[in-house]
Amino acid sequence: MDHRAIRIFLTVVFLASGLLALTGTLDRRAESYLQVSFTRALLAFGIARGLNGVISVAQGTEVALEPAGVGLTFTPGEILDPINDLVERFSWIMLASNTSLGIQKILLEMSAWPWFSIPAALFLAFAAGALWIPGFLEPAGTRIVMKISFVLILIRFAVPAAAISSEAVYKGFLTPRYDAASEGLKNTTEEIVRLNRNTEASLPENEDDSILNSAKSFYHAALSNLDIDARIESYKAAAEDAARDTIDLIVVFIVQTILFPLAFLGGIYVFGKSLVK
Repeated sequence: MDHRAIRIFLTVVFLASGLLALTGTLDRRAESYLQVSFTRALLAFGIARGLNGVISVAQGTEVALEPAGVGLTFTPGEILDPINDLVERFSWIMLASNTSLGIQKILLEMSAWPWFSIPAALFLAFAAGALWIPGFLEPAGTRIVMKISFVLILIRFAVPAAAISSEAVYKGFLTPRYDAASEGLKNTTEEIVRLNRNTEASLPENEDDSILNSAKSFYHAALSNLDIDARIESYKAAAEDAARDTIDLIVVFIVQTILFPLAFLGGIYVFGKSLVK
C-alpha cells in the first residue's frame, strides 16, 4: 500500500470516528443493548426466585404415613434443598452480572461526555487535515499525532464496542442456551407446584376419631405409601432439571456480562499500550 492510500485510509478512519463521537450513534446502540441485557438478567433472576419460592413451599411440607403401624415420613424439601442452595448462588451471579452492566453503562456515559467527545472529534479532524498538508508536521510530530488519535479512538469507543460485541456473542452463541434454560426453569417450577399440590392433597384431614374416619385415614395413608416412590422420583427429576438449567443460565451471564467484556477491554488496553510505546 502506497503512502497516498495510507493517508486516505487514515483520513476516513479519523473523520468517521469524529463523526460517530459527535452523533453518538454507537453510544445509543450500546446503551440499548445494555438495557436489553439488564432486562434479560432481571427476567432470569425472577424465574429463579419463583423456583426458590415453590421450593420453600415444598420444604415446609411433610407427609407422615403410618399404615399397618409402620411409620414413614416424606419431606420433599430434603430432595430440593441442594437446588435451593444453587439458586441462592445464582442470585450472587446475577448481582455480579447486573453490577457489571451498571459499570459498563457508567463508563459509556463517561466516554460519551460532550466535553470529551467534542475535543476528541476536533483533534481527529486536525489529524486528518495534517496528513494532507506537506511539511505541516515533522515526522516525529506526525507519529505523535497519529498515536494520540488512535488512543482517543480506543478510549472513546472501547466501551460501546464491548457492549455491542457482547450482545453479538449472545445472539450468535448464547441465545439457544438461554431460551432453553429459561423455559426449562419455568416448566420445572410448574412441575414442582403440581407435585406440591398433590403432596398437600395427600395429607390426612384432622377429623374426629370415629371408626369410619380412622379406616379412611388408614386406607388413604396406605395408598399414599404405594405412591411415595413415584413422587420421590418426580422430585428428583425436577431437581436434576433445575440444576442443569440454572447452571446453563450461570454460564450465559458469566460469559456475556463478565468474561467477554473483561477480555475485550483487556485486549483494547494491551493494543492501546502498544501504540504509545
